[in-house]
Formats: sequence, structure tokens, C-alpha cells
Amino acid sequence: MVRSYANYLLGVNPTWAADLQRILSIPKKKSRQNIVEYLSKEEINLILESPDDSTWIGQRDRVLLLVMYNTGGRASEIADLKVSNVTLDPKGKIRLFGKMRQERSLPLFKNTVKLLRQWIRKNGLHGEDSLFPNNRGVAITRFVITNRLSVAVSDATKKCPALKRKNISPHTIRHTTAMHLLQSGVDIATVSMWMGHEHLDTTQIYAKANLEMKEKALSKLQEPNNKGFRFKPSDSLLAFLEDL
Repeated sequence: MVRSYANYLLGVNPTWAADLQRILSIPKKKSRQNIVEYLSKEEINLILESPDDSTWIGQRDRVLLLVMYNTGGRASEIADLKVSNVTLDPKGKIRLFGKMRQERSLPLFKNTVKLLRQWIRKNGLHGEDSLFPNNRGVAITRFVITNRLSVAVSDATKKCPALKRKNISPHTIRHTTAMHLLQSGVDIATVSMWMGHEHLDTTQIYAKANLEMKEKALSKLQEPNNKGFRFKPSDSLLAFLEDL
């Protein structure tokens, strides 16, 4: 709060720069960061396949969850999506509007394009219609997204009991997308842009979590029983020692 106000004053009166820089140079208090919780590819696939596609709600939820994972979008960004935000050509893409209405365009999986095309056509959606409406045709809310995800997780838990130990929210899906991108070799700067982060520092939590995961995996491996190198002095060193 104080730093934000100092930056504001710096813009109001640059002559105060010397005093304000003293405030801005005060190191930020370090806070303990929680470990990022994310899902394995097997776990996310079970969740994505859980909705019953024989029902209207199940069909919507299947497309909804796939778009969430594909984009890593925030629940609010997904809830606000309109049909006009989607381009369904062979190289499909979708536009998300994040904080401060910052726009980012993201590519879509071929399967996401296929399901979206079927969903839009079947429901006669177009233009400014909500991409994911409720049964009254009104855009769903973040609360509804959280609720429908909980239902999908509950169903997936029947096949994967380990999911019961995880607290899975829409943000968990977002974390999962970022981690899977990173683990696939996507550079941290691209992941940052994909997630719509304002600062690269925000994305570093995924790099740290990925490193911790690798260290944990390494700790489970049994180290090879290699013997150390045996020192063998040269003839010149032996001769030098004998002359002492």
C-alpha cells in the first residue's frame, strides 16, 4: 500500500524523487509461498471425461472444463466468454479478457475446436451470446463453474481415489495448465504470457514447483555405488617427496 502510494506521488511531483526512492528501496517483506497444487495428466483427463454427455448440462460441462484446461483461464474469464470470442477455423483460437480488460489470444486443441463447434451449432449460439449459458440462457457465474467442477471431480474420484485428498478448484486447473506447459518444455516467458500474468515473477512459482518435483523424484532413486577416484602420485612427485 505504502509503495503504491509512493509510486503515485512520484508521478505527481518528480521533485520528491530523492525522498520517495528511499521508501521504494525498502526491501519487501518476504512471505511464505504455498506450494502450487496441480493435477497429473491422468487426473485431469479423468475429470475432463467425467461429465455425462448424454445430458445438456453434461455436454456443456465437457466443453467448459476442456476450455478451462486448454486456456488456463481464470474462472471469471471463462464465465465472461461470448461466442464472438472464439474463432473455429482449423487453427482455432480464443480471446480471454483478464484483469483491467487486458486481452490475450490463445490457440485451441483440435478437440476443443471440434467440441466447441458442435456445442455452438447444436444450441444455435452466435455473436454476443454467452458461450457457456445456464438452462435459462444466461451466462454462468464463477460460483456455477466451481460447483460443476466439484461434481466432475466427485465422479472422477470413483476411478481415482487419490483425488479425494486434493482440494481442487478452478484455480487448480489453471495451475495444472501452467505446470503442464512448463513440463512440456515451453519457456517461462511464454507461460507467463499464456497465463496473463502482469509480471514474470508471478510465473516463477511454477518453475520452483517443477524443480521441487524433480528433486523429489531424484530422492527416490537409489544412488549408484560408484567408488571414488584413487589418487596415484606421479613419479616426479614421489621423487620430490623422497628428497625431503
